[in-house]
Amino acid sequence: MEIMGLSVSDFFAQLVSIILIDLVLGGDNAIVIGMACRSLPDRLRMKGIVLGTVGAVVVRVAASVAFVLLLKLSFVMLIGGAALVFIGCKLMVKEENASGIKPSNSLLKAVVTVIAADAIMGIDNMLAVASAAHGHPIMVVIGLCVSVPVMVFGSTLVAKLMNRFGFIVYVGAAVILYTAGTMITDEPLVKVWFHEHTVVKWIVIVAVTGGGLLFGYLYNRYKERKARSQSGNQ
Repeated sequence: MEIMGLSVSDFFAQLVSIILIDLVLGGDNAIVIGMACRSLPDRLRMKGIVLGTVGAVVVRVAASVAFVLLLKLSFVMLIGGAALVFIGCKLMVKEENASGIKPSNSLLKAVVTVIAADAIMGIDNMLAVASAAHGHPIMVVIGLCVSVPVMVFGSTLVAKLMNRFGFIVYVGAAVILYTAGTMITDEPLVKVWFHEHTVVKWIVIVAVTGGGLLFGYLYNRYKERKARSQSGNQ
């Protein structure tokens, strides 16, 4: 008996491999979803998480199937890492009072942020899934669909914790910035050089992570002082 041209044992072995890859590498993505949706009203948060996750899965499936073509382009990892630094810092910065923003706009912004950040952070995930699928796109779809519930519930928990414990935002940002640093040093054009100069590689990763966290912290302090100054002048 065969499934998709594979023996039953090979089919389930590949499926289990893809699911495990998604679960192991999906922690970063749950953090992104949780951070992007943490400021949404309670009645919209789950909707934002679900829509963002579904959109991210659709993008990830398409990208996983086409990843072989993407790898032929230069600077993909470098550009993705730089974009992720921006997203990590943006998510870390405290938002202004959003009471004047229509819920639909903030929901759309959260969903778009989730999809964009997940697409960038999931590059390593997509490569691993594409490899585990052994040229069977349908396996990628099945594996990712099975992993969706875990991503949704994990993101909900992260969002609630971030609203209760502010420092978790910085922990999540550190994970995102660290991922950005590793992506930059894993750019194929410079990966071999960094492999030969491990100390420099870790200096770059620490600089990206620490620099982003420092920027977010100082910017938040600046906004707090500005808000206190404005309230004192009223």
